[in-house]
Amino acid sequence: MSEPQGTESREGTEDTEGTTKRLPVLEKTSAAAGEHEPPPPLDDTENEAGRTGRFWSSRRIPAGIVALLLFVVAGAFLYDIASVRADRPAMRWRRELAGQLAERPLDDIWVLVGAGVAAAVGLWLILLATTPGLRAVLPMRRTHPDVRAGLHRDAAAMVLRDRAMEVAGVQSVRVRTGRRKAQVRAVSHFRELDDVHGDLDAVLTEAIRALGLSRPLALTVHVARTGRKG
Repeated sequence: MSEPQGTESREGTEDTEGTTKRLPVLEKTSAAAGEHEPPPPLDDTENEAGRTGRFWSSRRIPAGIVALLLFVVAGAFLYDIASVRADRPAMRWRRELAGQLAERPLDDIWVLVGAGVAAAVGLWLILLATTPGLRAVLPMRRTHPDVRAGLHRDAAAMVLRDRAMEVAGVQSVRVRTGRRKAQVRAVSHFRELDDVHGDLDAVLTEAIRALGLSRPLALTVHVARTGRKG
């Protein structure tokens, strides 16, 4: 009976003396490993020059309303024009509208009201088209050229509130964050108010810096003493 050939295993080979030798391990390096490395971070000068503005809102609801209204109005006029082209009389509402526009003077109250409403709607649409929106999202500083991030104002307020509660002597904290300012109202039940105010100012200033916002929030701190019962 002949022995099977190829008695080598993954761990090693056995020679004629019964000793086992480990096979050499070949390490393979990928030539494309450098393609998946993260982009280099921006330096301080690029951070200062590359401050980002607010995020732009998609305005889905206003755009949908305007598109629906235009679709309805344009569809009604096209149907009426097609009806007239087919030797049918124009719709009653278009005949009355044309008669009212021809008979009413420009200083009529309803003409002025209609013009005012149309102007207000037009200004509103222009405002929506030229402003970014998303006031609740604070843009963060860009540390990489291809990454842009934002922080919700409620999340920023929660972080500042948690950091403020770590200060000794603080019993409760209320934080309101706007687009450019953070207002902190704390209640202290022991320690001097000036000491608590100074610690809060230092801790929250560092916390705002750690948020990494493109425009750091201006900090306003108010500290009061708890009211005594009875």
